[in-house]
Amino acid sequence: MELNDARTQHTHPHLPPPRAPFHLPTWATAPRPEAAPGIYRQHHTPHDPKAAEQARTPAGPLLLRAALNLLVALVLYPYLVEAEVFLIQAVGLGTQLTSALANPIALLLGVIAAVLEIWVFGRMGRWREVGRRFLLPLVSHTVTDVAPAPEEAPVVDVWAELRPAGDAVRRLEGEQVGDVDYVRLHQAWRTVGGDPAAWREFAGQVAARGAAACAHPSEQRDLPGGRSARHDLLVRQVRLGTAQDVPKNPVEHRNAGFALDPRVLGTSLLAVGPAGTGKTAALARPVAEALCLQALAGAACAVVVGAADADLGPDDWYDVVIAPGDPDAPYGLDLYGAAPHSDEAAARLADALLPDELAPRAESARAAMQQVVGPYRAAYGRYPGVRALRALLAGDAEGWAELGEALQKSGRRSEFEPDLQQRERMHGRADDPGALLADRLALLDRPALAAGFSGGPDAKPAFAMRALEHPLRVRVKLPERSHPEAARILSRLLLGQFTQAAADRKGRELFAGMVLDDATAAVDAQAVRGVQRLRGANAGVVLLLRTLSDLPEGLRAPLFGAVGNRMAFPGIAPWDGRLFSEAWGTHLVRETAVTHVPDTSGGTVRRAGRLLRKALSGTTAQTESVTTRDVERHRWSPSDLAHALPSGHAVVSLTSVTGEQVPPLLVDLRH
Repeated sequence: MELNDARTQHTHPHLPPPRAPFHLPTWATAPRPEAAPGIYRQHHTPHDPKAAEQARTPAGPLLLRAALNLLVALVLYPYLVEAEVFLIQAVGLGTQLTSALANPIALLLGVIAAVLEIWVFGRMGRWREVGRRFLLPLVSHTVTDVAPAPEEAPVVDVWAELRPAGDAVRRLEGEQVGDVDYVRLHQAWRTVGGDPAAWREFAGQVAARGAAACAHPSEQRDLPGGRSARHDLLVRQVRLGTAQDVPKNPVEHRNAGFALDPRVLGTSLLAVGPAGTGKTAALARPVAEALCLQALAGAACAVVVGAADADLGPDDWYDVVIAPGDPDAPYGLDLYGAAPHSDEAAARLADALLPDELAPRAESARAAMQQVVGPYRAAYGRYPGVRALRALLAGDAEGWAELGEALQKSGRRSEFEPDLQQRERMHGRADDPGALLADRLALLDRPALAAGFSGGPDAKPAFAMRALEHPLRVRVKLPERSHPEAARILSRLLLGQFTQAAADRKGRELFAGMVLDDATAAVDAQAVRGVQRLRGANAGVVLLLRTLSDLPEGLRAPLFGAVGNRMAFPGIAPWDGRLFSEAWGTHLVRETAVTHVPDTSGGTVRRAGRLLRKALSGTTAQTESVTTRDVERHRWSPSDLAHALPSGHAVVSLTSVTGEQVPPLLVDLRH
């Protein structure tokens, strides 16, 4: 068994599963049949309707029915032949028949009788199914035992695609190559294309470094500390559990592994469930792990956002770790995302600063922020830091005087004169949005947080969301305990920057994935529109919520419409379940109704008999009426989602980027 086929039934969900030695040829040549979205393809056995039907029919009753029909057929056979003879005699052919019985006609009559019995009793006794299930395997096993040993399976060249790179590829045959190495080298070779210079560089790297060629900038070839989930990097899937064998699940998914990959995550995923139901351990961490592995293979970039104490993998998994409030964190965050247009950067920041209750003032707040950020960048060639921006929004006279002088020196004062005049008119007024933004910025302008943002002499190297064109792995630890409101602002800012930057990328070869462990504060109207734009940008987000009630009512339905994948964990509230139930719609269910009514049929004798029976037994004779009809029912009712989901399970519906849809599946996330 190869590394990625290691079983995941371990006692602690965050410990790596037991692993057998990785064997590259076995893993690379493992069957991966095409399957519906959500099915783990490695070693998947496609659904066989005949096998499913056989599984529903126990062997005992099937064999007993076949034997009874065979016995009846043998008993009736001579009588059937006699009946044929009688029929021939009845039509006046008795004399000819008597002389012909010694001829082949007697054999013909026996064959006709046998064919009729096989057709009648064979169908009733299901002899064909008995032969397929029991006789054919027995004959096949016997033939295999006596047949000569087959030749050894041909050796498969797992490096065939790379052979055009020359003799350098031979070095790979003698090295220990992992799944990340294999996928990374093939990914690098496909980017070479027909460029001779790139071809020579690739061949030179392979000759010099072998399996470590074209490595990720971190030089990591696997995740430190091992893996906690089962991955198949060849098709970029992470296995999360097993779809259950229940009538509510589509037949082709029952008992199949449940997995996510970029073609599904590209439509984004919303997961809802109370704390403690396993959203982080069973969903967020495995998806983060998958994105990090794919980044090491040169196929993805990952941004993982959550509280500082959320178990989203160790820091060694990531290239950039941002932890505002932690003096030991090596990186800070660019509040503007390195956006090329100042108006765009200002709008994103203004949206993030305003809480939901101040959303009606969003337009004026964006305009006020743009009237500050634009002139500042034109004057100084950079975006303002938190403290400088806060002072300008608050109307600091000294700061505005310096800004005006800098604009004058740059020769661009006339261009921004209307913005300066508008801010001067608004300063001091009760409805000035600049004062509101300055008050909100004060939540970020704290001594413990100051070094975590761009601007200022002590600022750390700042990560900008525009770097999504590179296979980076980014972890943002939000200070939810020490600075909860600042954490909410950063959550909104990061989601807004990600949706904007991912959609605006020039190169979209890498899948850009974001995991937001608690998206309650991050979802607003702008974020919903941004998520919708990701479907065509080879990007997606995974949003985790404790309850939809934390969102404004006007955002709940649009959010459901913006994402293609929806996941409900046990214990959700009935009002949350109602949205899931409505989104998943209805289907036809066959219902059988049995009605019992007193028997009043027959004449005097039958009625007297029923009266006597009632007197002796105390029961009334009844007739039974059975009615069958197709009715529409919710696939999953709010009550089922709220009360019937077992622990460790979830119900999830999927939509791929190509439009394929999978109705809601009941998935066991523990296996």
